[in-house]
Amino acid sequence: MSEPEPQANAPTADLAALARGGRINFMGFVLRLAARLPFLFIAGRMYGAAALGRFAYAILIVEFAAQLATLGLKRGLAQQLAHTDKPHPCVAWDALVVALLGSLLMIGILVVFPEAMYPNSPIAGLDRLLPITIIALAWSDIMLAALAYRHDVGATVRARAIVEPWTISIAALVLAFLDKRDGLIIAYVMSMIGALLASAVPFLKSYGLPHDWRPEPGTLWRMARKNIPVAAADAVEWGSRRVDIAVLGLFFSPAIVGVYYVAQQVASLPSKLKTSFDPILGPVIAQNLQAGNKQAVARQVRQVGFWVIAAQTGVALALGIPGEGVMGLVGPNFVSGTAALGFLLTAEVVAAMAAVSEAALIYIASHRNMWISLSMIVLEAALAVALILIMRKLEFAVMWQATGPAIALLLSLAYAAIAKSRLLCRLLDAPVSGWRWPLVWAAGAAVVVGQVAILMPEWAELVFGIPVILVAFGAVLWTKGFGPEDRELFRMSKRDIAELSLPDPSTGGDVPR
Repeated sequence: MSEPEPQANAPTADLAALARGGRINFMGFVLRLAARLPFLFIAGRMYGAAALGRFAYAILIVEFAAQLATLGLKRGLAQQLAHTDKPHPCVAWDALVVALLGSLLMIGILVVFPEAMYPNSPIAGLDRLLPITIIALAWSDIMLAALAYRHDVGATVRARAIVEPWTISIAALVLAFLDKRDGLIIAYVMSMIGALLASAVPFLKSYGLPHDWRPEPGTLWRMARKNIPVAAADAVEWGSRRVDIAVLGLFFSPAIVGVYYVAQQVASLPSKLKTSFDPILGPVIAQNLQAGNKQAVARQVRQVGFWVIAAQTGVALALGIPGEGVMGLVGPNFVSGTAALGFLLTAEVVAAMAAVSEAALIYIASHRNMWISLSMIVLEAALAVALILIMRKLEFAVMWQATGPAIALLLSLAYAAIAKSRLLCRLLDAPVSGWRWPLVWAAGAAVVVGQVAILMPEWAELVFGIPVILVAFGAVLWTKGFGPEDRELFRMSKRDIAELSLPDPSTGGDVPR
């Protein structure tokens, strides 16, 4: 028996909301790209690969602790808000209290055991103070999740794509002349504080201070316990992009880790395209599941899946084909990470369907999603170690050995993509795959154009080659693969542009609904 048809305007409204959120956050991705590359250039050229590798490992541990501190509320908060009769400001502040308690626990652990952040280098200077950023990270994530539930995705763009990356880039540049020993750490702390302030201002304007509210230990404990599967999935999804760095830190010097970290940071840029839809996809899915409309959820996953796969493939080709030039921009010593960059970019494309499927699975099959995620990260860690040891035994060059974790990530993400999309397909009784064959033709056009681009001088390869590759990919996909619904993503409005500007105090910073 077929499911009842949704209201006539529901799919259009949902599609418009998804497209609008994706548009705004895609602009945020461009802004983040514009700020991320200067930071990598500054860190690589002015601090060196060894200092950057040491910094990367420490940040890895701190951000993992912050993920645990939120107890899954970064994504689970939308479900909490959609299924409660309690005033939303009270629920949001409950979540902040939970994140604060989790953060204090994580800070205590890392202050007592700083070796977790610096396993193969001496601890000195301001190293022990780095964990204080956990509170800023966790609270910023919770506030932005609460704002996303009210479709205010502009706040996420301002905090994560403007304030955070530009603060760390500018601060790292200034501190390179003042304090090279602690410069990267201080710059990171400043960027996290800036992102917290950029999150808090719109949050307070939208939710305000709660009235007649006080923390209830029992309610907080139930909220935390209910979100354990989501917290585990979040931690594993985040950790899957960090296990490679963790394994490298155990087998190689900080300089090798620094080179790989740059490749990882460049490769992670396409993954931000997936997260462009997270702030709006979660609430839309939660609301349709609450209404029992599984077919609408499947349509949304298919649509967003195609958008994400297409965007990530285009960006991956544009960054991967001239990979040597991209890595050389950071410094000559970083060109050796080009092979790792290629594997990591491919992994991000493969991961797209798993990530979009998970946006629905965390609401309807959180435990099964969690177990798939856990098996994925175990597989990744085991493959990473095995590939390093095998290549070391076969006496491969050191930087080829360092590609082992990237290959392991690619294979484990392929496993997760297949497992999660098939599970969601069964649960919704509808196809959810975003794959379309015109992607192959578009990729072929990009490769042909890219082979011409890499024949140019390095500066021209980067300045002209990257845009031309993107144009070739986009032109073929637009004509051969895009329908009317797909083109909804590109209908920019004045309202979208206004979302990217800072709130006007005279208007009270009202959130669009």
